[in-house]
Amino acid sequence: MRPETAVLLMAYGTPRTRDQIEPYYTDIRRGRPPTPEQLADLTARYDALGGTSPLAARTDAQRDALQAALDSISPGSYRVVLGLKHADPKVEAAVDALAADGHRRIIGLVLAPHYSAYSIGQYLDRARTAAQPHGIDVLGIESWATEPAFVSFIANDLARQLSTMPASTRVFFTAHSLPERIIAAGDRYPDEVRSTAAAVADAIGLADDRWDVAWQSAGRTPEPWLGPDILEVIDRVADEGAEGIAVSAVGFVADHLEVLYDLDIEAARHAAGRGLAFARTSCVNDDSAVIGALAHRVVDLDRR
Repeated sequence: MRPETAVLLMAYGTPRTRDQIEPYYTDIRRGRPPTPEQLADLTARYDALGGTSPLAARTDAQRDALQAALDSISPGSYRVVLGLKHADPKVEAAVDALAADGHRRIIGLVLAPHYSAYSIGQYLDRARTAAQPHGIDVLGIESWATEPAFVSFIANDLARQLSTMPASTRVFFTAHSLPERIIAAGDRYPDEVRSTAAAVADAIGLADDRWDVAWQSAGRTPEPWLGPDILEVIDRVADEGAEGIAVSAVGFVADHLEVLYDLDIEAARHAAGRGLAFARTSCVNDDSAVIGALAHRVVDLDRR
């Protein structure tokens, strides 16, 4: 018998091989191929990580972990498949395959904690648009910004990092920047990110004057993006006389380019240049406690 409910686990996607970098970048640019200079810059970033990002393997592991967690809660009741935004299998292809297999109910879960119409909203909209011709209902988990298991994971690692850092270390919780026009339209994304940061700070008793939110990895477009950028923050912290900076990339739940390059290489190098100790908290990846909590959210939504 087919599982009763399909779970569409959605994520950004990444090139798995070097020859997939250009089509991946073209898809991000909505079909406009990158210039040779843009392609060379992105390729160089992947080269700094060994040629490609580990994100594909991390996402596969997250899918497998979610399937295992659901099987432990309700054996045979759920089937987890991936649907990606900028790589195969795309969200639409995944929905079509589920329809062909006879599924008539999908729960959408995005591998991002914080709701924005520009991110999670788009994923769920794509799934629902693809499902509509098949007569399939799509239920969506919109946010897990303050999921206790997620907050605990970040808090425990941040406390461990701070235990080895200078007493004057400042903490910044980061997420991917978005165009300011999205926020001007009333999007709740910044509040979602700050809710995670506040919950983590409260969990470890971090004083209000020791932490804040910053943004990273803004798109290279002429329009203004959310700030301050983490590199600007590093300069400010150094100018204020702090001896260290700890970054918790709460907007990202897997090791990938925006963490391994933008933070571990670029931000760490910038901090070193300003004489600051630098640390970053771990990403969730396929942590069993967090993935298990997400599995329970899937089951709870399915049973409503």
